[in-house]
Amino acid sequence: MRTLNITTFPVLETERLILRQVNKTDANEVFFLRSSLEVGKYIARDPQKSIDETIAFIERTKRNLIDNKAIPWAITFKDNDALIGTLSLHNFSEDNSVAEIGYDLNPEFQKKGIMSEALKTVVSYGFKELGLFMIEAYTQIENESSKLLLVKNKFQLHPTRVDEGFPKNIIFELYRKDYNG
Repeated sequence: MRTLNITTFPVLETERLILRQVNKTDANEVFFLRSSLEVGKYIARDPQKSIDETIAFIERTKRNLIDNKAIPWAITFKDNDALIGTLSLHNFSEDNSVAEIGYDLNPEFQKKGIMSEALKTVVSYGFKELGLFMIEAYTQIENESSKLLLVKNKFQLHPTRVDEGFPKNIIFELYRKDYNG
């Protein structure tokens, strides 16, 4: 079985963005994302109710990184280190050939190509550096913005897969062989 063995956090850059590790100093911004009803409208999770809950969440993400279970990135602009969104590879398959991608973005920064720019970079990292065979994304059927983002980035709807326990979710997949980035 392949292991991820991430010893140094993979900081990634795009034309406008830095994707870096989420830290406790990001707690207020992460709390906003995880407590906002607008941001969480299509995410099957309870909104966070306190900053302490958010700090515990950030600590869990750091442990998941150490345990090679997830790679959570903070999305920031190159000229401003404030977190505006998050993106992660997580739920790795047992043989680490498949990962799920998840993301959220402050509504103030939506519809500006930011998530597409970040997503392309993380997908490239997943295929080229981690050697993933496939990246999958779960989104609610009503989440038009997420569906458009995935299709724009060459993910394809898998019409027969079902997300057990989440009947509103649909599943998109992107295979390395179909990726040309």
